[in-house]
Amino acid sequence: MPETGTTRRRTAPTKGDQRERAILDAAEEQLNTLGFDRMTIETITKAVGITRGAFYFYFGSKNAVLAALVERTVATLRAEIEAADGSGEPALALRRSVGQTRDMWRDHGDVMRAAVELSPTVEAIGASWHSAVAAIRDITQAIAERAGLPDDDGPTGAHAVTTALVWMTERAFYQASKTGISLDDTAATLTHLWLNALGLRSR
Repeated sequence: MPETGTTRRRTAPTKGDQRERAILDAAEEQLNTLGFDRMTIETITKAVGITRGAFYFYFGSKNAVLAALVERTVATLRAEIEAADGSGEPALALRRSVGQTRDMWRDHGDVMRAAVELSPTVEAIGASWHSAVAAIRDITQAIAERAGLPDDDGPTGAHAVTTALVWMTERAFYQASKTGISLDDTAATLTHLWLNALGLRSR
């Protein structure tokens, strides 16, 4: 019994964990309501109810908050894509992967748009975003290889094809999210393109 209590204390979020999560949650909310340019350390600390000094205990800047928020979001996206591949059947795995990506853009579009827009100029954000794209490419490359695409480094091999398709998917969802195009329609189009590119349309 004492060991169970110890385990429970170790796995429960600490006060610091809860405060860090509150800062990230406030930042995500303000990306939606204020936008990145109008969001400041002051607006975040006011929303969370902490001092500026307390903020700096967790993050060194507004960009650091956004980098952590992007990392939290892309970690969830990677996990969702990995889970979508659980069936082992390529066509179903791809449909689920595109659907999970659509849902992330629907639920966290403000963060993901900021990641796309700021990754060229904010190194930490760019690193998080590109690592997420690479991880998703690796997952979908394995799906493509199961579907019969050659496992080689040529321009029509699984690596090259899935790299192009993953970046296409990122850009299509970004444009849809930014301009108000239906994410469901975008997902349907992308699913069609993925299945055709991998020769799975008739399956």
